[in-house]
Amino acid sequence: QVQLVESGGGLVQPGGSLRLSCAASGIIFSINAMGWYRQAPGKQRELVAAITSGGSTNYADSVKGRFTISRDNAKNTVYLQMNSLKPEDTAVYYCNVDWAVVAGKTGVRREYDYWGQGTQVTVSS
Repeated sequence: QVQLVESGGGLVQPGGSLRLSCAASGIIFSINAMGWYRQAPGKQRELVAAITSGGSTNYADSVKGRFTISRDNAKNTVYLQMNSLKPEDTAVYYCNVDWAVVAGKTGVRREYDYWGQGTQVTVSS
């Protein structure tokens, strides 16, 4: 069983910065891709950034040049550095793992599609 714990959200003024962290816990042998999604009130959840186990990244057009995703495989943690924040970045941000190899109750297995609880990011003056 994999649990994702997010931290780093909060209130920031336009132009400010925040750094989100998401740590995966459990008896984990490997994690495939990790990503950050966000959902604003009245809008659909959208992919913000993703990173593969090998370090390849992709970003939503709206955040390119402002956000940076990274991961520390030794710590099973993914980060999202958010700079030059805008009011339209306001949303609940969710961490995702597409699949991981873990030790379950009956042995080693691959488990799919884990989500964090979400962390609120509010950009306002």
